[in-house]
Amino acid sequence: MVVGAARLEIETPALLVDLDVMESNIAKMSDYFKSRRSKLRAHAKTHKSPLIAHKQIAAGAGGICCQKLGEAEVMVNSGIRDILITSEIVEPAKIERLVRLSRYSDAKVVIDNIEVARKMSETAQKQGMKQGVLVELDIRNKRCGTVPGKPTVEFVKEITKLKGLNFRGLMEYEGPFLDVPDFQQRRAGAHKLLGLLRGTVELVRNEGIPVDTVSAGSTGTYNIAGEYPEITEVEAGSYVFMDSTYQKLEGLNFGCALTVLATVISRPVPERIIVDAGWKATTQELGMPLVKNIEGARFYHFSEEHGSISVDPSTKLSVGDKVALIPSHCCTTVNLHDFYYGIRNGHIEAVWPISARGKFL
Repeated sequence: MVVGAARLEIETPALLVDLDVMESNIAKMSDYFKSRRSKLRAHAKTHKSPLIAHKQIAAGAGGICCQKLGEAEVMVNSGIRDILITSEIVEPAKIERLVRLSRYSDAKVVIDNIEVARKMSETAQKQGMKQGVLVELDIRNKRCGTVPGKPTVEFVKEITKLKGLNFRGLMEYEGPFLDVPDFQQRRAGAHKLLGLLRGTVELVRNEGIPVDTVSAGSTGTYNIAGEYPEITEVEAGSYVFMDSTYQKLEGLNFGCALTVLATVISRPVPERIIVDAGWKATTQELGMPLVKNIEGARFYHFSEEHGSISVDPSTKLSVGDKVALIPSHCCTTVNLHDFYYGIRNGHIEAVWPISARGKFL
């Protein structure tokens, strides 16, 4: 499919980005942080595209996050320097890759284990480097991270003794609160958790250890963490595209730029259409996708390559017609596709590879 072709000529299933909406989302987030002490660190795990990351940085983002080392390598190879890898790297071969990557960038990583820290320090010293690290705290998700308070302070004290590491600060993920649509309730819940982070920052500083970076937040809490004392950067990703899950949260004024275009391949009865987009085209771990601009239509069943949608019998849809689906989770849906069709004024303006797709190593 060539640039300039009409949107409805695209072969399906296809991943589409409304460029006007995406650019508006980037501008809105940038405008918010212009008047804040904290800065945006855009999370590239959402779009997995160096081109979009460059657009976010050009709009004012201080850097990007990557969830995996493979994603970070793609971004550094595209000329992006300021990167935080927000998942622990523990395998010796990956630590070697990380340190080598840091030679060409300011690539930092989170850690929570002293043995890993020692190995990372040793590897960095062998290469004449100091690897930048942030200590991850677990304040909610029972995932990775040290326990807030004294355990984190003791861990920080230990890693600052390691000559191959450069302690840069603390990071936590208070979570997007997807189940709390009310803004004030979400704010109250986030403040309780952010208080644990703030208290830990103060304890570390009381030991005479500088904490330059305090990284937190998400799309769901960007305008909460972004105004919280001590937070220096906010890790927001999904805002660039949005999805039907985030759209339910009060206080997020971003548009849904991402859709999966599908074709009606069957209408066996008047109240049901079947489209050519199933599990392999859009994910459903956060719920079924929404059917865009078709009143009363409801996506109710997936199989590998088919999607079942209930419609009003009077709905004028025939085999061969196109429908747009708004994913419930933009990040995982993106990872199913090789490229984006960038759409403006109903036509293809650009086709962008999703260069970090599948880079989970």
